[in-house]
Amino acid sequence: MNTLLANMLRYERWATLRIIDACRTLTDGQLDTRHGWTSGSVRELLLHLVGGQQTFVRRTKGRQHEGELNRTSVWPGFEALTAFAAEAGAELVGIAESMEADSDVELAWVGHTYRYPKGFFLVHAVEHGVEHRAEVKLALAAIGVETPDLDGWEFAAAMGYGEDITGQS
Repeated sequence: MNTLLANMLRYERWATLRIIDACRTLTDGQLDTRHGWTSGSVRELLLHLVGGQQTFVRRTKGRQHEGELNRTSVWPGFEALTAFAAEAGAELVGIAESMEADSDVELAWVGHTYRYPKGFFLVHAVEHGVEHRAEVKLALAAIGVETPDLDGWEFAAAMGYGEDITGQS
């Protein structure tokens, strides 16, 4: 089991669910506003973020482009988006937990087949999530919406880490 990578993906799932939750009260206008410093509207970024998780799950299995969400997908609503994010996040954690060692994945793309280490897709999932959650936080701050604290300390508290052992032998 790749415990460290699985924990990083637990953080990824937790942070993605928190950013989605922070956007639930936005109006359609706020969801669709484009800011010059982000790569899309909040709605597009949320679709891309969750669709990316779905894609990374499939890529660890040598597959892709099987109906994953993307920036132009029909908005499924917050309940469905949350469910998709939770499911893909749990699958990514499960993939990491099942890895005894890294293995190669062959991925077909535009008439060619490429070989990647499976672990690369898991690392990419974490990086991709950090990048696009940061964009959503910037967009929220620009419209005056309080952004969630996605710091590692908040994650630790949510996971029950940091037990006070003062005075224990």
